[in-house]
Amino acid sequence: MKTLKYSLTCIFLVMGMHSAVAQERFEHYKGEPATTLEQALVNFAEYNEKLSLVLEGDLEPADMAEIHQLTYTLENALERITIELSQLAETLEEVHLGSERMEYERVRESARLYLETARKIEK
Repeated sequence: MKTLKYSLTCIFLVMGMHSAVAQERFEHYKGEPATTLEQALVNFAEYNEKLSLVLEGDLEPADMAEIHQLTYTLENALERITIELSQLAETLEEVHLGSERMEYERVRESARLYLETARKIEK
């Protein structure tokens, strides 16, 4: 029984060390920040174009490293876009509910906020 506990402890320690090394190796890029929807949309378009250009040729190890770096910025952009779209859906629901209840000011204000964000995405 002691041998089993010892073996399991060793396995978990090795796995933990391997995981820490893997995280250190692959999580050292931060990518471009996306603190606003506008910034996220610009980064999304720009870095998708960069990814597309890298994919045009034969992929070499340097290309894979570049793709790896690009994905950090794309992930940041998608995270911000997802947050903003979730909030946009909530705002649209306010418009919807307000229209059902004939709440004119609620609809006017919620629709204004909705359109303000929606138009950023349309561009």
